[in-house]
Amino acid sequence: MSDTAPSAAAPLIVIDLQTGMFDGRFDPPIHDADAIAARARNLIDWARRSGRKVAFIRHDGPAGDPLAPGASGWPVWPQLGQAAGEPTFGKTVGNAFSNAELGQWVAGQGARDVVLIGAQTDFCVAATVKGAFAEGLGVTVVSDAHSTLDSEKEKAPAIIARHNAAFAEQGARLTTTAALTGKY
Repeated sequence: MSDTAPSAAAPLIVIDLQTGMFDGRFDPPIHDADAIAARARNLIDWARRSGRKVAFIRHDGPAGDPLAPGASGWPVWPQLGQAAGEPTFGKTVGNAFSNAELGQWVAGQGARDVVLIGAQTDFCVAATVKGAFAEGLGVTVVSDAHSTLDSEKEKAPAIIARHNAAFAEQGARLTTTAALTGKY
């Protein structure tokens, strides 16, 4: 894929940036949580200014999980400022495109590509990159607007860097928040 900007129709897909990724009640916040939230908000504002649609993905965990429907960690992080008309698509597995309604919504925008941000890099973001490719979509990953937690063997910054390289190898276009929005 070329290094050009995403198409004008490419919607911004905000993956699993839910309260439980930021509030620290059950798990530590994702790596660089405050900066990720700020970048996500900048990208959401950029998408709106540029006439792009924004969709939010919400992981629906099993009963008892901090991300279970109705649990305190489940809602989209309020600081992102989701607008009333911006849809939320639920999912129970990593790939956001497992919810067929998301693919239909993207197609309804006339989009052939998507811009992806969110959490967690090594789980739902990685699965959604693959899922978007399986849908025949082009993919732009904002390399500094997705995050994860440390694993037992690897710190979050290394996981993020490794996955950014893998996304590029898979054919995703990588960009930064500043390259798209002109700030942060």
